[in-house]
Amino acid sequence: MKIIIAGTGKVGSMLARQLTQEGYDITVIDSDSNVLDSALEQYDVMTIVGNCAAKNILSAAGVETADLLIAATGSDEINLLCCLTAHTLNSKLHTIARIRNPEYASQIYDMRETFALSMTINPEKQAALEIERLLKYPGFSKLETFAKGRVEIVELRVDEGSKLCGRTLIELNSVVKCKILVCTVLRDGNVITPSGNFKLEEGDRIFVTASTENLTGLLKNLGIITKKVRRVLICGGSRIAYHLSQRLIRSGIGVTIIEKNPEKCIQLSALLPEVDIINGDASSSFALEGEGIDRCDALVTLTGMDEQNIIISLYGHTHNVPNIVTKLDHIDDNGILDFLPQSSVVCPKELCCNAIVRYVRAMQNQTGAAVAVHLIADGKAEAIEFRLDKSTPNCGTPLKELKLKKGVLISCITRRGKTEIPDGNSSFTYGDSVVVVTNSGAIYQFSDIFE
Repeated sequence: MKIIIAGTGKVGSMLARQLTQEGYDITVIDSDSNVLDSALEQYDVMTIVGNCAAKNILSAAGVETADLLIAATGSDEINLLCCLTAHTLNSKLHTIARIRNPEYASQIYDMRETFALSMTINPEKQAALEIERLLKYPGFSKLETFAKGRVEIVELRVDEGSKLCGRTLIELNSVVKCKILVCTVLRDGNVITPSGNFKLEEGDRIFVTASTENLTGLLKNLGIITKKVRRVLICGGSRIAYHLSQRLIRSGIGVTIIEKNPEKCIQLSALLPEVDIINGDASSSFALEGEGIDRCDALVTLTGMDEQNIIISLYGHTHNVPNIVTKLDHIDDNGILDFLPQSSVVCPKELCCNAIVRYVRAMQNQTGAAVAVHLIADGKAEAIEFRLDKSTPNCGTPLKELKLKKGVLISCITRRGKTEIPDGNSSFTYGDSVVVVTNSGAIYQFSDIFE
């Protein structure tokens, strides 16, 4: 499949890396030759210097024979024009545009055929939705949803004194008193697909599959005391803060935003009349204490600097804020996440890339394609949901008799709305929704999991 990526910013670069690793034919367009030189050094891609909305540049990139165009420049307007122009050169082309401006949301949906859009993505809106979910289940570092909201893969950290520390996986059900499956463990930066005799250690980050109805019980039985979030302090008046505040206010949660830029404060006050907008420096301890960091139920750091978000989150930890969510845009060096105690991390570009990768795989495999793809364990593993059909091999065969590829695990089976955390005697059949976790490379179709 031939894919053109317009723009090599955060999203474009991550997509170039992910899609080249999966063997797609990638061409990247950008007006900055230095950025393209860097992409050429890191990834196996073709590069074109120029304006991605210009016909001659798109033709030079081979748009007439391309299968997909992803417009991810920093300008919504250029992304829209790029998709529209490309479609005039290739009417069969699939197009994805990153649209960030909230003012365009409704009209883009109404005019998606006019702009020849197959899909639009909004990293900030996706990040806001993810943060809201994390605040709904405080205690988990990350949540990934499958089977129409019936199943979650959640991240937990094994801290000193945790009931999980020193336990083998075979003993866990007696500790948590509900059916779960530890599908992946991240230890010292290495991804492990554990067996039943695997013993958990302090510092491990574990990824657990559980039905949504068991999540609250899981936290309670682990001794992780949580209470409903009623007041949230947001640092940074970004687009994510706008989308998140809208969602929280609708849920009856009080919101305070600290923003340094006076003009942005005025804009936010007009857009969010029910939110307390404070003009101040969120990195200042005086401002944080003045706005009651000691009394808030959750702290969300959404400034434009990763370093500042990390420092504010650490400060919130010293004030015993029970729920902390940290936005990070650059998490290639994931070792830094180990220094964020009791903090959930959200990466907008990663959420955005997950959605696009799912679309790409569905294009390539119309039959048996993944219906959900999530990167877990700092991007070193994938959780993929498949809907099985009558062509699926090994239906009805107990899992203990199957030969799966190394690093592949079936973590959940959903049948007629009922979720099962499988054991060796479990089996799947057509019509089921099955979640597969793998650290052994891309899985495009369900049949790819077998040796």
